Amino acid sequence: MSDLPKPKITLDCFGLYCPEPLFQTREQMDSLKIGEILEVLSDDPAAEEDIKRFAKRTGNEIILFENNKGQLRFLIKKGEEK
Repeated sequence: MSDLPKPKITLDCFGLYCPEPLFQTREQMDSLKIGEILEVLSDDPAAEEDIKRFAKRTGNEIILFENNKGQLRFLIKKGEEK
């Protein structure tokens, strides 16, 4: 059993391509309170770099990243705005 926190919101971006997964991730992160978790699912190869860069730049924390045969899963914890 996983000890990972349960996401507040799951964002399904399968079938969407750059820049849409990043735009939707940003929008959903804005709706969360500090400490809440967003789960993002995507099959866009560009999403890995885009979302990792976005999280670092905005003070959010990626607490999990998985790539299962091109199916990407992120758990992003809302941090304090930079």
